[in-house]
Amino acid sequence: MRRLLIGMMLAALTVGGQAVEPDSVTFRSPFDFPLLLSANFGELRPNHFHGGIDIKTEGVTGKPIYSIADGYVSRVLVQHGGYGQAVYVTHPNGYTSVYGHIVAFAPAVQAFLREYQYAHETFVCDVPIEPDRFPVKQGELIALSGNEGASAGPHLHLELRRTADGTYVNPLPFFRHLLTDTKAPVPGWVGFYPVMGKGVVNGAAARKIVPVSALNQVYTAWGELYTAISAKDYMDGTANHYGVHSVTLYVDDVEVFNSTTDEVAPDENRMINGFIDYEEWRRNGRLLMRSGILPGNRLRLLRAAGRRGVVTIDEERDYHFRYELEDDFGNRKTCRFTVRGKRQDIPESVPTSDRMLCWNKANVIQEPGMELVVPKGYVYEDVELRTQVKGDTSGISSEYVLDMGRHPLHGYCDLSIGIRHFPVADLSKYYIVQQQGTWRASMGGTVTDDGWVKAKVRELGTFAVAVDTVPPRVTPVGQNTWRTRRNLRFTVSDAETGIASYKVYVDGEFVLFARKGSTLAIVDPERIRKGVPHTAEVVVTDGCGNETRKAYRF
Repeated sequence: MRRLLIGMMLAALTVGGQAVEPDSVTFRSPFDFPLLLSANFGELRPNHFHGGIDIKTEGVTGKPIYSIADGYVSRVLVQHGGYGQAVYVTHPNGYTSVYGHIVAFAPAVQAFLREYQYAHETFVCDVPIEPDRFPVKQGELIALSGNEGASAGPHLHLELRRTADGTYVNPLPFFRHLLTDTKAPVPGWVGFYPVMGKGVVNGAAARKIVPVSALNQVYTAWGELYTAISAKDYMDGTANHYGVHSVTLYVDDVEVFNSTTDEVAPDENRMINGFIDYEEWRRNGRLLMRSGILPGNRLRLLRAAGRRGVVTIDEERDYHFRYELEDDFGNRKTCRFTVRGKRQDIPESVPTSDRMLCWNKANVIQEPGMELVVPKGYVYEDVELRTQVKGDTSGISSEYVLDMGRHPLHGYCDLSIGIRHFPVADLSKYYIVQQQGTWRASMGGTVTDDGWVKAKVRELGTFAVAVDTVPPRVTPVGQNTWRTRRNLRFTVSDAETGIASYKVYVDGEFVLFARKGSTLAIVDPERIRKGVPHTAEVVVTDGCGNETRKAYRF
């Protein structure tokens, strides 16, 4: 691996404090081989838009990655999931490039990172770096490609962020000349969504989702409705599919909705759940993009005329709907269908619950021994909430059913549950558990002086207070080969609150281990001398502070 070249310190970091336009910026490829993508910017993902482009690395790891422009290394990140390992390079043109899932950093940065990890006895870290420490030139080696973190195969995840505010920016306009795409998007499904109490489709107030192949039929409607569409894009030279850059809906040749995915602010990312039909995704895995903007959805990439994309069918005639789907290369596909206005009875919308979560105000939901606070804007529309208190008086707490159906929450909400009985004196052992049948998940939590457990939840369900006094399990793997191969490995697990932290010491000295799933694996085996006796101590702690210490000789 070539050594990091030391250049001159960069004096200017932005142009007028703003990132400049693609036409006036020149970024080189991060690789020295032809580019093929496995994912594009803005692809619909669970709970977020894909924030960059994924570049294939010919099925292997260890490909040299080069800085796309002059700049300086401003941050290094190491996680168990997510990006795995990532390096951030800040450029004088107002952008910061991010290179994720890498297997190694450039030598000088790698040495700096190792020194930090050993000094702080941690594998996971997020380290900001001062501008004059690691300046880089365009085309200079900064990392090796990998498959680290939440990655399904070897690739580079490349992002561009606006340095001033962290906004994710579509990289494709800067790299379009390095790619070939002559294929137009392909629509898959269309959804019809009557507004509750104000519209019907084919005589019913329920949504109707049909394949594009069924759009040669005529669908009848009356009152207010909006539509949705799913689509995939394709590129030359690969079988992968991608997100669609732009979706525009016309009704009788009048534009009523547009989404164009050029950038996404970090605080907007989870609003994707208000853009897609969240229920359909949870139920059937289909990602339909709504052309009606929910009242609490503030995504700036959405634009609608009139009533937020809602169409009023109030004449007995044919209404001509037309979707225009466009990719990043200007390839277009048109999808047409007809909605026939037909006067029909519209049933009154009758709530099935006396509780609502309102999108435009803070919501405080209370039951005896429970309080849930859903801040203003944390639901995208008014949602019915059904609550139930279960369990007998002998439990640590009651069980609380908080059911909002298949609707998303925008962020973490405060949930507090009172403890009725204290079977364990140590208050650090109490936590809130979410459960459904035999499935259980820890929400964590802390106990207040007055005996309430407080935690944050981002999905509703059934919750109660539980106790965890059982320490994690640690099992050595292949111990008989440790002395000769120095390939120390352990499996770790915890049935209650999960693994919170771990450390491994060899001969009394901290040695770096990475965790992938349930496996701890040594990172620096060269720190262990071959062929001589050693001792290893593993310390693993769970979410309630229960600790396991195990010593081994090899």
